[in-house]
Amino acid sequence: MGEGVRYESSNGIAEITLARGPVNALSVEFLEAVLSAFGRAGADSAVRAVILTSALPSRFSAGLDLDILTGKDGLEARRFLERLYVGLAGVQCGMGKPTIAAVNGAARGGGMTLAISCDVIIASEGASFGYPEIELGLIPAIHFAHLPRIVGRHRAFELLFTGRSFTSTASAEMGLVSRLVPDAALAREAKALAAEFPAKPPTAMRLGRAAFMRANDLDYRRSIASAVEDVCNLATAREAREGLATFRQKRAPPWQH
Repeated sequence: MGEGVRYESSNGIAEITLARGPVNALSVEFLEAVLSAFGRAGADSAVRAVILTSALPSRFSAGLDLDILTGKDGLEARRFLERLYVGLAGVQCGMGKPTIAAVNGAARGGGMTLAISCDVIIASEGASFGYPEIELGLIPAIHFAHLPRIVGRHRAFELLFTGRSFTSTASAEMGLVSRLVPDAALAREAKALAAEFPAKPPTAMRLGRAAFMRANDLDYRRSIASAVEDVCNLATAREAREGLATFRQKRAPPWQH
């Protein structure tokens, strides 16, 4: 299918599996392979539901490969973010069929973006979530557009600006995750849910999902361009460069001294 992405389809269900070790970090090529897999599932009339999951134990996706932001010009980072934000939102909006994120481990930053783009998020009990961008002098700007509507403004601010991780149980309690299941049952539960959709009237599912997207995602889609701009402005700032360098060197950034 492409770098680190496996694609399988049977019984009306397409499974897109992230398999770029060690942590499914989002490189340019990896992201393009993910988008291509979603596009393939969307174009296949035999596919009636899609599952996005990871083959790596305890890892869903760690977010952006830091090489994208280190030593690159602003234009290159902008192109990547446009694909992650605009491209992912576009392919999900045009899918015409439900998508399920089955999160089996740590989801951070861009990994949160992949998961939250899906219609349903199922998480294992051992999964965890977080927005660590602030620790690097960056911001998870795309999540400003939707997280407050899901978990509330004040709770969203705390999650986005402390950068600390939180458990799948906390995520379910906040409504960020729609279902919490035992680790060993995640794949089975995701497939069982996905299998319910092909049994529904196909036209009603396609048009109903499109109506649902219009009703819920218009503000999100309007905010995408601003989010790209906000992240790019910070990514080229000295503070972000220092944050990325100190993270790579495993030392405390200057603002923690």
